Amino acid sequence: MASIIESGWLYLITHFSDFQLASMGSFLLHESVFFLSGLPFIYLERAGLLSKYKIQTKNNTSTAQEKCITRLLLYHFSVNLPLMIVSYPVFRCMGMRSSLPLPSWKVVLTQIIFYFILEDFVFYWGHRVLHTKWLYKHVHSVHHEYATPFGLTSEYAHPAEILFLGFATIVGPAITGPHLITLWLWMVLRVLETVEAHCGYHFPWSLSNFLPLYGGADFHDYHHRLLYTKSGNYSSTFIYMDWIFGTDKGYRKLKALKHNGVGVEDDSKQT
Repeated sequence: MASIIESGWLYLITHFSDFQLASMGSFLLHESVFFLSGLPFIYLERAGLLSKYKIQTKNNTSTAQEKCITRLLLYHFSVNLPLMIVSYPVFRCMGMRSSLPLPSWKVVLTQIIFYFILEDFVFYWGHRVLHTKWLYKHVHSVHHEYATPFGLTSEYAHPAEILFLGFATIVGPAITGPHLITLWLWMVLRVLETVEAHCGYHFPWSLSNFLPLYGGADFHDYHHRLLYTKSGNYSSTFIYMDWIFGTDKGYRKLKALKHNGVGVEDDSKQT
């Protein structure tokens, strides 16, 4: 398996420059993973498939879904792509490389774990700041236009928020100066996680059912349903920050009531 990966990587670095791989390669990988993982949830919602696993009964209109896709393409090409191009020299200065040999799995695993821990910490505080009155009204409210999220809404946000919270994702790699393959793996995992968190479905096979402290769709869907002053659940992937600072108390109370068979309604704000 390792030899196959190395052979494929040798082909890439032989036929493309570091700049092409780190900028355009990263962008194409991101777009492929994002849309291939996010679009099926639009189909599930429109077709009414697996509806028993849908967290909210409300569905988004086709117009709302199409608006999301159109805005995403605009933001990705006008914000994400230029950012990837501009950040290339920075990552090179921080030690990023694409040459062989590839890093060992131990190095990759250690760095990925570090990225998740750091990203959760930075994202949590950035997200809480975005829920202050002025920033929510002028910036973060764009992301909350969808009170019933679906996979692709994970990256539907004001350009300023894309830059602001995007820092949480790149700060770890910027510190460690990883191999490009590690950076790509981190990007793929992060995209899959955020799409799953916004997918609007809680399946029996969802990671939150098996992985301790993993947020998932049910945890984040609660955040989208409530008024911005009451939502809580600010965490990104793992929920330890919400647990430490008590910003998931409303969610945990609701889960306890449902577990005990008490009928409750969320103080929701549907849009």
